[in-house]
This record gives sequence, C-alpha cells and structure tokens, in this order.
Amino acid sequence: MFLDSLLTRNPELADAAADLHRRGEIPPDTYVMDLDAIEANAALLAAEADRLGLSLWFVVKQLGRNPELIRAIARHIPRYAAIDPPEARTLHAAGAQAGNLGHLVQIPYRALPEMLAWRPETVTVYDLANARAVSDAARELGFVQDVLIRLEGAEGSVYPGQEGGVPFAGIDAFAAEAERLPGVRIAGVTAFPCVLCDPVTGEPSPTPNFELAVKARQTLAARGHTGLKLSAPSATSMATLPLLAELGATHGEPGHSLTGTTPLHAHDLTQPEKPAYVYVSEVAHTLSDGRPAVYGGGFYPRSGIKTALLPRTGERLRVQDAPAENIDYYRLLDAPEPGVGGGAGVEVGDTALLAFRTQIFVTRSTVAVVAGLADGAPRLLGLYDAQGRAL
Repeated sequence: MFLDSLLTRNPELADAAADLHRRGEIPPDTYVMDLDAIEANAALLAAEADRLGLSLWFVVKQLGRNPELIRAIARHIPRYAAIDPPEARTLHAAGAQAGNLGHLVQIPYRALPEMLAWRPETVTVYDLANARAVSDAARELGFVQDVLIRLEGAEGSVYPGQEGGVPFAGIDAFAAEAERLPGVRIAGVTAFPCVLCDPVTGEPSPTPNFELAVKARQTLAARGHTGLKLSAPSATSMATLPLLAELGATHGEPGHSLTGTTPLHAHDLTQPEKPAYVYVSEVAHTLSDGRPAVYGGGFYPRSGIKTALLPRTGERLRVQDAPAENIDYYRLLDAPEPGVGGGAGVEVGDTALLAFRTQIFVTRSTVAVVAGLADGAPRLLGLYDAQGRAL
C-alpha cells in the first residue's frame, strides 16, 4: 500500500532497514521506524493546527507505543489521547501529558484513581455508569474532572468491537443526569470515526458521526454549557485539519499521519507528511511451485498490502491474500518470473521490505527505532516489543 510512497519519499529508510537486516542487527518481523521523520511530521501537524486554532492529542497505538517515538512527538504535540489503559501508562511513563483518556476503551473502574491523579484534560465516558464512576473517583481526589460524552455512532459507521456511546436522541437526558454529578463537568463531545478516506481515491470526507457530534454540542450549548470541545478523531492529517476547523472541531487526534500512512498518502505522494516506517521480513522457505514464504507476525487484516521488495535482486513480488482468521506464521509471495532479477533467484534468508497500514500494538513484531537518515549517518537507537518495552 505504501511501498511506492516509501521508495519515492524516504528511500534512505528502505536502504537502512535492509542493511540492518543483512547485518543481523534486526530480526525478521520488525518494523523500522524513522524517528527524525516522525518528529518532523509532528512538527508540521502542530504548526498547521496552531495556524487553524485547533488543538491536537496524538495517538501511538499504531507505532507500538514506543517511548523513543512518544518523546519525539511530545516535543511538538505535548498531549496524547490514550486508546486504552496500557497505552495510557506507557505514554505517562514516557513523560507525555494526558489529553484524553477513555476513548476508544473506557477506563476500568479500579484504575480510575491512578489515572485521574495524572489530571487528564478530559475523560471520555460512554454512559452514566462510567460518568458516575469518574465523578466518585475525582471527588475522592479532591477535584472536578472534565468529561467528553462519546456519541453512539450512526448506523453502519461503527467498527465491530467499538460499539457504545450515548445515542444522539438521549443527549438531553444524559446531560440532565450528568449535571447532578458533583465530580464531573461536561466539557464536550466526541465520536468515532469522524473522518474517513475513500478506499479508491484516498480523499478524506466527514462521516455522519461528525454531524452527530456537531448537533450534540449544540444541544449541550442550549442547556447552558460553554467552551465545549469537539474532538473529531480518525484520519487527522495535514490534509484534513482545515476540514476539521471548517466543520467546527476543536481537537484532532493524529495517528497515521505521524508516519505518513493514512490512505491518502498511498494515493498522493505529494502529501506533506513523510513515510516513516518499513516492515522487514525475510524469505523463510520456498514452496514447490516457486512461491516464497516470508516470516509473519506483523501483518494486519486491514493493511491494504500489495507488494514486497527483495532488495538483493530488486524484484517486486505481489503479496498473496491471506484470511484474517488465520495466524500469520508466514505470508506467501507470488513466484518470481523466470530470469527476473538477473537470474539470481530467491534464496532463504533474503531480505523482504514491505510497507502497509498497520496497528503495531496488536502484532507480535519487534520495533527498531533509527535516527540520522537525513544526515547520511543512520544509527539504531534500540529494539522494542510491540508494547514499547525495550528488548
């Protein structure tokens, strides 16, 4: 999905990753992350958001919750949106500031005292029971916590496993109850996804959830609430920040734009954000019909993966489809055409480079962080697991 973008915009990363693998410094099933490019992308996004009067909360689930990358991003975007409690703990330990907790995963009741003590800017609540729990924990800690109301998604717009939220028709009733809770203050609304990219063109556009969030904020304003936030996550990038500002959002949540890997980046190689990661595997064995099998572990069902580059021979081979319900022990490539690659053939141990949409935190991959590519002096800063722990 992103191999053309990577080879065009950041060939130094591809070369460095292949070299690290050839020298045995990284294993197969490794995402190599360009720290300098990620930090530069964060700086671009922060400057554009500031120009438009928007605030940003950055997201790192797709980066493997990596402390080196968190610190680089936080130098420009200080506050984060944590997708779940384990991510929140990693972000907090790395020194970033809590922007929004509880979205997409609610804070477990027993973890509230720990996480509210970090004084997050907001906490997302899906229902009254969670609002009451946040209120009780905040009162015990001696303050009032700002909360965002998560809107139930419009029909057909919610991903499986992400159900929940307050129906738009129930906003008034929810607010009436929440206003009586002494430990919380209604600070705004959020929904997901609010922006999506067209699968064919990559062009971003608002979803019906965005309109629901705007209407819900109007309902809350009519009840007398002021200074209301509207966080509109999904596909936040340089291309969509003007759209967010135009439609009335106050906050965006950049994730894949930090690595130049939104669907738009696969279609438009002129987007400002630079591609900043590559997946490294190697040929494990070859089937009797000539199809190479590369090591898996990092493949993601919604990756949009298309081809793999074998740097030793220069071949680009199509990555064959694989059912999402099966474990990705290996991934098959098309058999090379006879005579392609100077007759060198595919060999066991050959490096394979791939670039596709990922969510590293749900893989079993290694994450390698490199710096110095722009200066022609690449250096490996460290190896981590998919949850950000040093190896």
